[in-house]
Amino acid sequence: MIHTYLGETIRFEIKYKNRTSVGMTIDSYGNLEVQAPKGTPDEKVLHLLEEKWDLIQQKLKEMKDRLHGPQKKLYGDGENFLYLGKTYPIQIFQDKTIGQDYVVFEGDTLQIYVKKLEDEKIRQALKRFYYQQCKALVVKSIDTYKSYFKTKPRSILISDSKTTWGTCDSRQQLTFNWRLAMAPREVVDYVVVHEMCHMVHLNHDRSFWRLVGKIMPDYKEKENWLALSNWKMTV
Repeated sequence: MIHTYLGETIRFEIKYKNRTSVGMTIDSYGNLEVQAPKGTPDEKVLHLLEEKWDLIQQKLKEMKDRLHGPQKKLYGDGENFLYLGKTYPIQIFQDKTIGQDYVVFEGDTLQIYVKKLEDEKIRQALKRFYYQQCKALVVKSIDTYKSYFKTKPRSILISDSKTTWGTCDSRQQLTFNWRLAMAPREVVDYVVVHEMCHMVHLNHDRSFWRLVGKIMPDYKEKENWLALSNWKMTV
């Protein structure tokens, strides 16, 4: 079906099922499906779509952007970057007197102070900020969940991995991806719990997942956030 509202048109499919309420899902390709109780009038479905119109448009745009992959970042005032699961604009300040370029989170802005107004300098300042924030977030999460474990990590490292969010080796050394600072705190908590569980079970066997689920029953929601959002966690 096709429906136009507020000057925008969306395509969707309706499936009538044995259920008591109307629900909606958007798959990874941006296809919208509406599940409705058998006998539901089309007018009711369309009314629900219009009530959720802004949210639907937002989700459809996210899926479209995800399919296209990460966009090339610009390093000027107003460009948006993720931090703790939300998007914030950057604001650039030149200060020739500082010893090292740095970033501070002020209000709803990532303020970047650099000696030279160069894209690579701004990018490196942002990356260093994420490294620092990731380390602080990980340390806090470990402290929060340490009571579930008999041992503690031997060391904590922050890495620039292109393939993993975290690792745990046989020496119980934990390593985490600096990009986690872009994720919501609860997602960081999940990755930390995941790797701490590897201190008990080094592989991903049934016992490992039982332990993860015992500590964090909704861990699949966190995994889903990473799966859907990793493409935009970049500088």
